[in-house]
Amino acid sequence: MIHLSNDHLSADIHPDGAELRSLKHHGREHLWSGDPAFWGKHSPVLFPIVGTVKGNAYTYEGKEYTLPRHGFAREKTFVAEVLSPSEARFTLTDDESTRRIYPFTFRFHLNYKLYGARMILTYSVENPGEEDLFFCLGAHPAFAVPNAPGLSYEDYYLEFSEPETAGRWELEAGLLKPVPLPFLHETIRIPLSRELFAKDAIVLKGLRSSTLVLASAKDPHGVCFSIEGWPHLGLWAAPGADFLCIEPWQGHADHLDDDTDIRTKEGVVRLEPGRTWSKAWWVELF
Repeated sequence: MIHLSNDHLSADIHPDGAELRSLKHHGREHLWSGDPAFWGKHSPVLFPIVGTVKGNAYTYEGKEYTLPRHGFAREKTFVAEVLSPSEARFTLTDDESTRRIYPFTFRFHLNYKLYGARMILTYSVENPGEEDLFFCLGAHPAFAVPNAPGLSYEDYYLEFSEPETAGRWELEAGLLKPVPLPFLHETIRIPLSRELFAKDAIVLKGLRSSTLVLASAKDPHGVCFSIEGWPHLGLWAAPGADFLCIEPWQGHADHLDDDTDIRTKEGVVRLEPGRTWSKAWWVELF
């Protein structure tokens, strides 16, 4: 386990999946406990796909490959490098096992940095190969809800930095239905309830907001989360579990009517040889 800290925050990241396992603000834990009775993860990284591909398979240049839901990076051990007491870098490189199911050469980095009460996570994907690299990428951090004695799940809300109008893309067997249902209409706040996730995750596209706040009127502490620059957003909680996942995505699960060519997936990044792609999110605790 790699431990980072400054005067405001502490974070623990495990090389297995380069997964954030703990994030504390002045000693107060804000991440989900990872109780395996509900969901045994804390903050998995989603790479080289987000969500599910149809039949757990995709095609590239006429050949079919299989990939599990959310890809393989969350199950791989990354090489860890501590850069300072408040910064660490984790690296995953393609190998024989990845090339059997994902025929691309890559170097994938996660850089965690604490800055005041803010943790910044930067993803970088390098293409050292001779062919274009195709991938999607997403985050999946789970925050504890409720996170104070005496409060309930329904005491919390999500608040966008801008009023939002967006449909909800429902899932069927892990795939997006072809047409979204009305969900947000000039909405700035979503009251939390467990019923919100009775039909799996809430998937949103094309939001205008730069941040999303998770908070309660009964607690002065909460979470401000950056979603700027990410074209898709997932919100999810396991049934009966005390957490909420805020998931900025570059890409998402296949639609029910999509073809299986990885090159045509919505949100897929096409990275040319010798190039590097980067994207980041941050979370600030208060």
